[in-house]
Amino acid sequence: MTDTLSPDRFIDCLGPALEHAVAIATALDGRVPNRPKTSEGTPAKAALTSADTATQEALLVPLIAAFARARLEAEEDTPSVTAFTGEDEDARIVIDPIDGTLHFYLEGKGPYALMAGLAIRGRYEAALIALPRERLMLRAVRGGGAWMGQVGTAARPASAAPGGRRVLVSHGMPDAAIRVLRDSGYEVGLACGGALAVAPLLPDVCGALRRAPADGSISTRGRIGLLIAREAGARIEGAACAPFPDDLDTPARSLLVAADEATALALRRALAAAG
Repeated sequence: MTDTLSPDRFIDCLGPALEHAVAIATALDGRVPNRPKTSEGTPAKAALTSADTATQEALLVPLIAAFARARLEAEEDTPSVTAFTGEDEDARIVIDPIDGTLHFYLEGKGPYALMAGLAIRGRYEAALIALPRERLMLRAVRGGGAWMGQVGTAARPASAAPGGRRVLVSHGMPDAAIRVLRDSGYEVGLACGGALAVAPLLPDVCGALRRAPADGSISTRGRIGLLIAREAGARIEGAACAPFPDDLDTPARSLLVAADEATALALRRALAAAG
């Protein structure tokens, strides 16, 4: 890996671009129709808007000069995708221009996210996430702590602090799991995978629970924000209290992210109720 493919350089390249992408997504919010991708099997995976393609290009173009040798895993097929050669087998860029297009961007059921991550040798070393409706931007480089700020303002160190009573869950979470959380005194809301990964850093939110379909796994895109959560001191678990994999590709169906042990305990009970 060369110096030009460093995590710090990735953050420097994408910080301003992410703000630009947020502006695009915000300007088109509520104004663009769904143009489904016919190759996908479910409505959620098929959802596509002009906002997805425009924001992806806003993120990719600034990366070409310094990161064209990396392998690119991009959600959409946009013009700049072919500029990335994959010559550097150690470096992998993962981009999701709008995470949760159908349920969270078009249907407005909770926060949607813009996400980008740089993985080196199969592990994220830099991550950026923006939550446009909340006007929040979050980032981390491994070993450098988590940083968060409002769009257009300087970021400050961020930590997963207990105290909130709101928990975010993935779309389709079984009612039994939601009942457990509400019976424990938590307010429950829906959110896209990017927001779930960084949930304990958000105002009044103390944790998140996600469960992939029975034959699926938490995707590489869904793991981008976990670097930020880890750097912020959040508790991150898979099934049966096991540590969630720190790499991109080890299968994991369940994800629990909590600010403190009390929230983690409630999320474990909810996950058990989900079956």
